[in-house]
Amino acid sequence: LTFVVDVSGSMNQENRLGLVKRALGLLLDELGADDRVGLVVYGTNGRVLLRHTRDLEEIRRAIAELRPEGSTNVEEGLRLAYDLADEGWRQGASNRILLCSDGVANVGATGPESILSRIGKEAQRGIALTTIGFGMGNYNDALMEQLADQGDGTYHYVDALDEAHRVFVENLTGTLETVAKEAKAQVEFDPRSVARWRLLGYENRAVADRDFRNDRIDAGELGAGHQATALYEVRLHKGVSGSDRIATLRLRWKSVAARKIIEESRELRARELEGDWQDASANFHQAALTGA
Repeated sequence: LTFVVDVSGSMNQENRLGLVKRALGLLLDELGADDRVGLVVYGTNGRVLLRHTRDLEEIRRAIAELRPEGSTNVEEGLRLAYDLADEGWRQGASNRILLCSDGVANVGATGPESILSRIGKEAQRGIALTTIGFGMGNYNDALMEQLADQGDGTYHYVDALDEAHRVFVENLTGTLETVAKEAKAQVEFDPRSVARWRLLGYENRAVADRDFRNDRIDAGELGAGHQATALYEVRLHKGVSGSDRIATLRLRWKSVAARKIIEESRELRARELEGDWQDASANFHQAALTGA
C-alpha cells in the first residue's frame, strides 16, 4: 500500500487531516506481517516520507507527525506516489495507492486531465488507485471520483470515525480487493410497457449503447462485498399488468478470479416494481432519497 496524504492548508480541520490520521490508524490495525506501507505527502510540494516498510510503529509515528502546510499540489503528490508504488511493486500482491484528500487542488495542474493518463497506464499494469474524501464546504467530490474511476479503484467519502471504521475495518477487503473489472450495466426498456424513462445521475459514467460489449472501453470496478445502484425514473403505459415485460437488464464484467469476461441478462416484469413506498426496502428508500 502507498498512502498519499493531502497536508495542505485546506486540510487544517479536525474532520479533515485529524480524521485522516485516525482513519489510517484503523487501517494499520488490520494489516498483516507481510504487508508493506509507503507514505507520500503533498502541500505546495510533494515528498516521500517513508519508503515501503513492514515497521508499523515507524508508519504510525510518521502519520502522527503530519501537520498542515502550504497549498495543494495533488499532481506532484500522485506522481511521487506512483513512482514509489512502482519501486515497491510486488508480483501477486495487491498493489494499491490510497489518496486521502478534500480534493481541492490549487497548485500545479489543478484539473485531473494532466494525471489521468499516468493513472490509467499504472492501473493496466496492476497498481490501482482508491480515493478517500474528507471534509465539507469546499470539498471536491468530482475530482476524487474521476481519479478513482481512471485508477480502477473505488471512491469513498469519510465524514466521521464511524464511517472510517466501515471503510477501513468492516469493508477492508472490498476497499482493497477488486473482484469485478470493467463492470457495465445496460437496461433496455420495452416501449410497449414503458412510456418514458430517465436515468438519474451517472452523467460522467455513461457508456454508449454500442460500446456495451467493447471491452476496450473503460468501465467501473467493484470491490468484494460492494454494490452499485443505478436509479431510473419510469412512467408506464396505462393497463400494464404484472407479467408484462418492462425491460431487459444486462450485466457484463471481467471476473478477477476467473480471468474472463462474464455476461448475464434477465427480464424485468411489472410485478417486480414496488406498488407502495411503505412496502419498499430500506435500500430502495435510501436510493430514492439520494436521487431526490
